[in-house]
Amino acid sequence: MCTIFKSAIVRVLPHAQLVVDHFHLVQLANATVTEVRRRVTVQVRGRRGRKGNREWELRNRLTRSAARMRAEHVDDLAALPARIGAPILAAWNAKEDLLDLLALARVNPNRERVAELLYRFYRRCAHADLPELARLATTVQTWWPQILAFLHTGITNAGSEGTNRVIKTVARDAYGFRNPVNQRLRTRCATTRRTRGHLNPR
Repeated sequence: MCTIFKSAIVRVLPHAQLVVDHFHLVQLANATVTEVRRRVTVQVRGRRGRKGNREWELRNRLTRSAARMRAEHVDDLAALPARIGAPILAAWNAKEDLLDLLALARVNPNRERVAELLYRFYRRCAHADLPELARLATTVQTWWPQILAFLHTGITNAGSEGTNRVIKTVARDAYGFRNPVNQRLRTRCATTRRTRGHLNPR
């Protein structure tokens, strides 16, 4: 979600349909929960979280989807200290509302269902009165046409993102390449199986 990229595409390809990948939205929502947790911890405890602080010990669990958690793990989140737990749980619930909305992709959702879940997300962000959630809601509102396009098309660049990650890992493991030919060779070996038998072993 980059406004510069968006404006460039609109100018060069005015008839193209822009789609926001759900991966980046989920990443942004998780970052929002983390920001709330860190800010509230500093405000209440006067320092950063550390071992022995329940909100710090549950930091990884806060970025997981409730659909992939056991019931007792969700109950652990509700047992956070009140002063710290209330804003953190508000941010976590808003994140879960956004995930429920994104889960409508590829199931041909109707307008009423989309509007219902979107309203629930906005209402949660408004009632929480947290600056981080207000910023997240503003981002969703700004990019809503592109998010809606994802809900209707289900288009994602997960494949290219995964390939790009493998390429970066190969370069990092080699501590960089001085020979571009060798870099392309190693990249092809790592990212595709079909070309391995056609590569020159030398």
